[in-house]
Amino acid sequence: MSDLPRKAVTRTAKLAALPLGFAGRATWGLGRRIGGKSAELVAREVQQRTADQLFKTLGELKGGAMKLGQALSVFESALPEEIAGPYRAALTKLQEAAPPLPARTVHGVLEERIGEDWREYFLEFEDTPAAAASIGQVHRAVWHDGREVAVKVQYPGAGEALLSDLAQLSRFARLLGPLVPGMDIKPLIKELRDRVSEELDYELEAQAQREHAAEFEDDPDVVIPQVVHQADQVLVTEWIDGIPLSEVIVEGTAEQRDRAGQLLARFLFSGPARTGLLHADPHPGNFRLLPPAQDAERPEEEGGPVSAWRLGVLDFGTVDRLPGGLPQTIGDSLRMALEGDAAGVYGLLCEENFVKESIDLDPDEVLDYLLPIIEPTQVEEFTFTRGWIRDQAARIADPRSPAHQLGRQLNLPPAYVLIHRVTLSTIGVLCQLGATVRMRDELDTWLPGFLAEASEEAGEAPQEAGEPEGEAVQA
Repeated sequence: MSDLPRKAVTRTAKLAALPLGFAGRATWGLGRRIGGKSAELVAREVQQRTADQLFKTLGELKGGAMKLGQALSVFESALPEEIAGPYRAALTKLQEAAPPLPARTVHGVLEERIGEDWREYFLEFEDTPAAAASIGQVHRAVWHDGREVAVKVQYPGAGEALLSDLAQLSRFARLLGPLVPGMDIKPLIKELRDRVSEELDYELEAQAQREHAAEFEDDPDVVIPQVVHQADQVLVTEWIDGIPLSEVIVEGTAEQRDRAGQLLARFLFSGPARTGLLHADPHPGNFRLLPPAQDAERPEEEGGPVSAWRLGVLDFGTVDRLPGGLPQTIGDSLRMALEGDAAGVYGLLCEENFVKESIDLDPDEVLDYLLPIIEPTQVEEFTFTRGWIRDQAARIADPRSPAHQLGRQLNLPPAYVLIHRVTLSTIGVLCQLGATVRMRDELDTWLPGFLAEASEEAGEAPQEAGEPEGEAVQA
């Protein structure tokens, strides 16, 4: 691959080939079965071929195609195992790597955006990218003051590619539906499109990262790299080492997976409370598990107990601005649901337009719908597993299920769309980790309204959020 494909006709043709390929492999599989191969063996072959094509196409195109692939990859744990196996490796590859741009293209961007003397900013610069994402790739370098840095370079034509890809993908969103049972792909694609301008603006990203870095500067649990330099299409930040969360998922110890899960949940809820911003791209490629900072008095000691390891957080290109933190409605309704207050929960959902005025639902049935989903908050600690999330997905995806019928009648106000996706994505990662997490500890500390005493002391009405229209809610 010599460059990011930018011609709309080229990208459209590649994306249009995906559903055609799905159909072609189904026909090929039928022929194999007629030829005597077992249905199970043929199904595995078809799934593997589909996964290979999916990664090849989404990874090569980068842009919106890869962005959707990354968004879907955190939900692979919701798939039935016989389907998840072949897709898992292909989709998780999108979290850490993709075919790189050639060095000459990267040098061209740096020369155009930083200046002809761009090399004078660096003592060293590695041409081979350390990581690649949907709209840019990251190079390891040494800044002129000796600091190790990550240099994020935006792909030329990334904006045009993002919009073109997502428009095309939305046309056959239903064909992608089976990848994530119970999830409507089309609203996800729409929400990704709505965030394109922010994703492309490295000045906004630098601002969000600076705010997080300042707030978490001395935090013992969370590490945010400092911004070193920012220019149009180029962002330079401090380099942090550590174990990528994708590796922890595959080969981490139980202690590492539990620690990563606890810190991920802590960052999800503490970030908005402390910064007024919600990090909105929680796929494993954006997180690292780091050992404790080295003790100056005992520099020979390395590693340290896993309970003291920290979570490194990368990529602030997509954030939700929540000046008051997460809406108190979330904490209030969650607390009421745990108390069994069906009428109270239903009243709040109606006030916030999760239930439209034209819809009349039974409050007890709504509570029955919610309780299995909020099971992790009902106990002191909860082990997130692929089996648990598969059960939730199956319950909501099955058209014969009462949960499916009720879910179709609920509404998701626009102000909650990103919060909903980030929460689901984080739960997806926790299930990939198989982490045991003390979720209530984080909710008690960080979620407005979750503690009855705090809610009463505040003496305020639930935080307003949302507009009159929204989308159907499907977990």
